[in-house]
Amino acid sequence: MADQDNARNRMIGFYSTDPSRHTPLEDAQGIFISAMVAALGLYLLNQVGLLTSGTAGVAFLIHYAFHVPFGVVFFVVNLPFYYLSFRRLGIGFSFKTFVAIALVSVIAELERRFMVIQYLDPFWAALLGGILIGFGLLGLYRHRSSLGGIGIVAIYVQDRFNIPAGLVQLGFDLCVMVAAFFVVSPETVLWSLLSAVVLNLLLTINHRSDRYIAVR
Repeated sequence: MADQDNARNRMIGFYSTDPSRHTPLEDAQGIFISAMVAALGLYLLNQVGLLTSGTAGVAFLIHYAFHVPFGVVFFVVNLPFYYLSFRRLGIGFSFKTFVAIALVSVIAELERRFMVIQYLDPFWAALLGGILIGFGLLGLYRHRSSLGGIGIVAIYVQDRFNIPAGLVQLGFDLCVMVAAFFVVSPETVLWSLLSAVVLNLLLTINHRSDRYIAVR
């Protein structure tokens, strides 16, 4: 009973005074904002036909090859990874990841209704898109969430074997980029590779489980 009272005292409304805990409202706003940022990065890449990291890269490949809406494909390709997430990372992480993926899938489809870009250089799209998706993922990681797929695997490998999540994701991305040569032009693959490198370097440098201690 005393422990429960202490826990309540550390959470004042939406704000947790304990740096190792997030309140539900803190998680909700963090996941929503992070999803908005990541979706904007995906939108910029989509505007110039580029790919990106993780299962989003796979979703882009299917989207470009078969003209299926990106948001729908992105949501579906992540479904098989929920089993690993539930078994290895817990129901809390799995639920928040499901919410984050659903938000990004919906926002990515709605983005074009609120913003029209008349010109966007592929270099700038690759650079800015990678940065925005990376910051979105950082926000999700810090609220014990992800954008699914290889992100779930990357978080598990980092927690289990202390291998940086960004490096795990980069290895997967190289495989995606090789497959991309069969779908898009070599120039598009090179710009997409730049985006993936920017994204994963940002994660590798800035995401460390021993530096940021909030876990719930």
